Amino acid sequence: MTMRQSDLDRVKALPLFRDASPETFRDVTAGAFLQRFPAGTTLLLEGDTVDFLYVLLDGIVELQGSWKEKDTTLAVLRPVSTFILAAVVLDADSLMSARTLERSEILMLSGQALRRTMHQDAEFACAVAHELSGCYRGLVRAVKNHKLRGGTERLANYLITQRIRQGMKDTITLPHEKRILASLLGMTPENLSRAFSSLSAQGVVVHGPEVTLTRPEALERLARPTPLIDNHMPPQSRLLGKGEVESWSDSPGYA
Repeated sequence: MTMRQSDLDRVKALPLFRDASPETFRDVTAGAFLQRFPAGTTLLLEGDTVDFLYVLLDGIVELQGSWKEKDTTLAVLRPVSTFILAAVVLDADSLMSARTLERSEILMLSGQALRRTMHQDAEFACAVAHELSGCYRGLVRAVKNHKLRGGTERLANYLITQRIRQGMKDTITLPHEKRILASLLGMTPENLSRAFSSLSAQGVVVHGPEVTLTRPEALERLARPTPLIDNHMPPQSRLLGKGEVESWSDSPGYA
């Protein structure tokens, strides 16, 4: 599909490319192309050779891992975001599968062009390192969350985080269907239902995708959130990269 200038402008606004010179941005996007995919399209599988950096411009993409007969959701991405950056930088096979959850528009940037530009432009290489560092810190948070907390505690902290991200509303809307939410939290759908039921004692009331927190203070006493695991950055007015998000607790004040 023909690239539109508006598409390039959205990519240029990403923190990964925001400070790139016109020449660097032109080199990275040389040969890029835009594709639209229907819901349920598998974009790549674990073990696939990664030839492109994917930039999600519209739609929703689920990143998954699998072993034997088991599948798990690793992340759910919304626009505008990149994925499979580490595999592109290392010129390595993908450790994740990716599929669209709804009709999606994805820009595909040449991995070879990105690696070549990193060697040529130290500032751009630093921007890539900054983004990957944010991804690593986010992974450490996720590992600690899963290893140090029980399922009910993980759900309680997830609800607290969503309340902050949705403007401190007492009634929040779950951003994912419960099957995906259960997988993100490392639970079965049945265990997720039991965890929701157990949180009724802390004032959690569930009506389909809407969850009302009638006693948020009681929920926080159970959850015991900590900035060493949880990132409670409030909604921002500009697009932030993973590096900026993970720097927030040390440097609050983005607006």
